[in-house]
Amino acid sequence: MRVVIAGGHGQIALRLERLLAAAGHEPVGVIRHREQEPDLRAAGAEAVVLDLESASVDEVAAALHGADAAVFAAGAGPGSGADRKQTVDHQAAVLFADAAERAGVRRFLIVSSMGADSGHEGDAVFDAYLRAKGAADDDVRAREALDWTILRPGMLTDDAGTGQVRLEASTGRGPIPRDDVAATLAELLETPATAGLTLELVTGTTPVAVAVRAIAGN
Repeated sequence: MRVVIAGGHGQIALRLERLLAAAGHEPVGVIRHREQEPDLRAAGAEAVVLDLESASVDEVAAALHGADAAVFAAGAGPGSGADRKQTVDHQAAVLFADAAERAGVRRFLIVSSMGADSGHEGDAVFDAYLRAKGAADDDVRAREALDWTILRPGMLTDDAGTGQVRLEASTGRGPIPRDDVAATLAELLETPATAGLTLELVTGTTPVAVAVRAIAGN
């Protein structure tokens, strides 16, 4: 599979790119800065330099041309203000989905957040983040032209992955290593029967592949 990943230099994206390359797939990371290219090459990924806050739908669709799947793993990141939560976590996700439709890429995964809700109340930056993520999820769920899966991880950690997760429509709060988020995304890409599902992910006791097959109904 050729898989185009928005936010290609992010911590989850780089892990996913390594996994996909090791499995013989063709990961492509969309990045904002050319100086990030060596990190993507080291992960086994092709790099496309494109700023999703200013790019047109046609420019993003060109990057997605010929892809088998798209993964939105971009985020404004810690330290950014409420405005960038809107422009990256919401609007860039919508742009990426628009471009996937234009390019004819049906399989679409989005890395969201536990607690994402477009109606979430509060004035803190994290509240704005949850609203932005929720609005992006709402937009993607409404698209009949995409075979979407929304993944909502719990509290992200840099602990070594265990390969043991809990993946359900509702898990309750908990931590999850970024390693295991990437492994779950890779498995979801291999499991088209997970299309149409919004899933929460925390550390658990079930191997990733088994958890994905179970939630897909296999």
